Amino acid sequence: MQPALKRALFAFVLASIVLVSFAALLQQQKNFQAVTTNPYCLLALPTSFGVNVGANSQTPFNNGTRTQIYNYIEDNPGVQFRGVCAGLSLPVGLAQYHLGVLIKSGLVSFIRDGRYKRFFPSKKFSRKEMLTISLLRHKTARKILEALLNKKQLSHGELAGEVSITSQALTWQMKRVGKTQFVLQTNEGLKTIYSLDENSTPTLMQYLALVEEKP
Repeated sequence: MQPALKRALFAFVLASIVLVSFAALLQQQKNFQAVTTNPYCLLALPTSFGVNVGANSQTPFNNGTRTQIYNYIEDNPGVQFRGVCAGLSLPVGLAQYHLGVLIKSGLVSFIRDGRYKRFFPSKKFSRKEMLTISLLRHKTARKILEALLNKKQLSHGELAGEVSITSQALTWQMKRVGKTQFVLQTNEGLKTIYSLDENSTPTLMQYLALVEEKP
């Protein structure tokens, strides 16, 4: 092969490689722009991705639905997921997505309550407070503590009558309620007597007011 022909062939191959590489770079840039202009995708990018998206895009509150969900949880600490959906009339999938963003961003925390999760604004309640509020969102447990708050002291049978449940059901309920800082239990012969710890009563009243105001 003549030297001139070799040089021409080499130049053609080199030019082809450059064109293919340039086309791939343009496509990559196009795909990247499509991702970074989508606010939902921005929230999924890791912080180490190196994208400068601006102050407004970096906050989870750049979306109205997320703001609504956060405000609802702030007004209803201890609310369950279904409560969020019902309270804001949101589809399950949409609420689940935005709630996931709030949790990952550290703005919302949750604790487990049996099969369910209860949600709280982060850093506003200790774990003990979250457990207490969660307990008070159970109707029967709340009625037990309200009865003791009103009557000061009740026997096991009297408390079961006040709450309108059986003695066996009260025994089961007291396994949870009795673990709180609020309830004291003493025995008088064969009788079990329940009362409230006076030092903890103001805190209990505060939590009851919170749950009653925003059920």
